[in-house]
Amino acid sequence: MTEVDAQRLARRAAILKSMAHPSRLLIIEMLEQAPRCVGELTEAIGADITTVSKHLAVMKRVGLVCDEKHGTYSEYRLLCSCVTHLIDCVEAGMDAQSCDAP
Repeated sequence: MTEVDAQRLARRAAILKSMAHPSRLLIIEMLEQAPRCVGELTEAIGADITTVSKHLAVMKRVGLVCDEKHGTYSEYRLLCSCVTHLIDCVEAGMDAQSCDAP
């Protein structure tokens, strides 16, 4: 494996890892619909603002989301909307597995 291949695979793994939490998946679903402030996300998730901010920081670090300052608050938006296709694919796989279960 070349260094370029290793870097590409590591980046893919980082993106997938950044999505690997139920709260982060909910954040992605919400941001797919519209940009949101941390308060809206906190309320929907039912976690404290520090926890939600940490989830957003993880996703921001890998380029899934970005924030835009609006006076006293920040609004987050999804940068990579194609990740929702991956989530749909996972859902389809879950549905297929339930059909094959003994």
